[in-house]
Amino acid sequence: MAKLTDAHKTFIVQALACWDPPTEVSEALRDQFGIDVPRMQVAQYDPTKVAGKDLAKKWRDLFEATRKRFREEVAEIAIADQAYRLRQLGKIYERHISRGNVIGAAGVLEQAAKEVGGAFTNRREHTGVGGGPIEQKTVVVDETQVAAAVAKLHSDY
Repeated sequence: MAKLTDAHKTFIVQALACWDPPTEVSEALRDQFGIDVPRMQVAQYDPTKVAGKDLAKKWRDLFEATRKRFREEVAEIAIADQAYRLRQLGKIYERHISRGNVIGAAGVLEQAAKEVGGAFTNRREHTGVGGGPIEQKTVVVDETQVAAAVAKLHSDY
């Protein structure tokens, strides 16, 4: 097991609080601090997992505060902003075009169109035309009219 300073522990706790998997945190420690920390040792700093059930209060509090802040400030994450995503897609598109990858460029254009068209949202319009109330029509029909309409549909299709 690697000997960790408070700076290393803080880094681990905050990364785990932002839902980074222990493997990624371990790799980040190697890249940024030059230390090898096994994945299982990293997992001990996540109080939501069995391995972290005995985590000290200081680190548990930091984890909870970081996770709370992460959830509340998602708008500050660049990729959560549509303009940022479109800018990045533009860069990827340019890279594909410069390399002659027309198929990749077409895929990026499709992705951008979906982004702008709202394909990745769960918003639904619950109003009528122009924001007014939804128009509802009630039509009274008898059985013969229904039978005639069904017969017409069957004959058309």
